[in-house]
Amino acid sequence: MTDAGSAQRKIRVLIVDDIPETRESLRKLLYFEKDLEVVGTAVSGEDAVRQTKETRPDIVLMDINMPGMDGITATEAITQKFPYAQVIMMSVQADADYLRRSMLAGAREFLTKPFTADDLVNSIRRVYELGLSRRVTLEQAGVPVEGVAGVAVKPAKPRGKLITVFSPKGGTGRSTIAVNLAIALQGLGDYKVALVDASLQFGDVAVLLNLQATRSIADLIPQIKDLDSDMIAGVLTPHSSGIKALLAPARPELADLVAPEHLKAIVQQLLTLFDFVIVDTWASLHDLMLGILDISDRILLITTPDIPSIKNAKLFFEVTDALQYPEERAMLVVNMADRRGAINARDIEASIKHPVAAKIPLDERSAIQAANEGVPVVFGNRKSPLAQAITDLANLIVAELAPKPAEQAEAPEPTAAPKARRGLFGRTI
Repeated sequence: MTDAGSAQRKIRVLIVDDIPETRESLRKLLYFEKDLEVVGTAVSGEDAVRQTKETRPDIVLMDINMPGMDGITATEAITQKFPYAQVIMMSVQADADYLRRSMLAGAREFLTKPFTADDLVNSIRRVYELGLSRRVTLEQAGVPVEGVAGVAVKPAKPRGKLITVFSPKGGTGRSTIAVNLAIALQGLGDYKVALVDASLQFGDVAVLLNLQATRSIADLIPQIKDLDSDMIAGVLTPHSSGIKALLAPARPELADLVAPEHLKAIVQQLLTLFDFVIVDTWASLHDLMLGILDISDRILLITTPDIPSIKNAKLFFEVTDALQYPEERAMLVVNMADRRGAINARDIEASIKHPVAAKIPLDERSAIQAANEGVPVVFGNRKSPLAQAITDLANLIVAELAPKPAEQAEAPEPTAAPKARRGLFGRTI
């Protein structure tokens, strides 16, 4: 089936459940939906794998607990053998471990029984849309329905620049700066800007941008081996400023799905699509975070004019020295700078032995109002001192990193990867 009319054709659904009453109930829930078609029912995991091959469904509604081959094992088999099929897992137990195992097996969504007809139908349509571009590509390429092993897609030559906003201490305004910087960069020119919320457990980007998250980075993990630009585009959430956000998972336990190599692969793919990728992080140095710092063009180290924050910033620069990062990679940014404060930028420079690249003034009222309303200051209050300082920071980054016209016309070939070295925490880098 090629795709002259795939936009109009019905979404093909296979129902898998060992209880006859449940299968019949699901069939009835979908019967009156004009864009959905139940192409079969299966009574076990083994039957589900067989019928997926025979009926070629777009969506497989999979019960998790079945005798013999259970839903998780069947999901893993289906996603490996039949890449066109997207699995929605169903269970009476909303257990975090079930959810995690389902997503790792390749399920795209998890529904807890009992659910409403609207919940079911909306889930089917959402998952179908996420997988549509990939299915069309497979069908047009004539990919066989069996024996398709996931192969990581190597990103094209990166054209974008990666800016990671980091602070080794909470409460420094890191997320506020990341969000506003992304919008400021987008407003400076015809730049494409993506914002990644890598504070995976308790990210604030959606709140600060007043976005209703229906998709997140967790949606990419089941298909991480087949990651491509269309798949990423399907989970980005647009903001009215023009930037696009890759949001943190809606539930903290889903953060466990994202491994260091996953986040790095996703960011590298984003760099082929955007001029600037801004990554908001969290106050922790472990492999997931270090993987992003390793490939960053600039690390904005956020500190505030207080002793604990300055102490942590100094320790961070000791880490960058141990990792042998180029000196220009890290830019020290002093947030909440107060002229009346006892510690000024010159004092911080003297203590840390690193120049201050930018100062963001203390403007507590504007920052709190922006956070509560979900309207960043550079978008809703551009004349405020806070907005102007962040715009100045964006101008500085553009001056240092924006490609010249000749570079845009023909990007240079990637340089050879540096030799592995034994670095921080004994890891090979």
